[in-house]
Amino acid sequence: MPLSISPEQLQRWYQGSVKDVVARAQDGRRVRFPVSVLRPFVGHDGIQGHYVLEFDDSNRFHRLLKIG
Repeated sequence: MPLSISPEQLQRWYQGSVKDVVARAQDGRRVRFPVSVLRPFVGHDGIQGHYVLEFDDSNRFHRLLKIG
């Protein structure tokens, strides 16, 4: 799933007004996950790149991996 989140958008998270990210997967599905899982991937340009989002058997977040 490609993500492109600007530093300005991330600022809303740091201010506490954003709790979840809603993104569109490459297969068209809409996925929601806690914005806090993005913390390891935050850079000076925000969050940029392609990621794999893994869920457990109960459809709960398991982990996020950056690819490519």
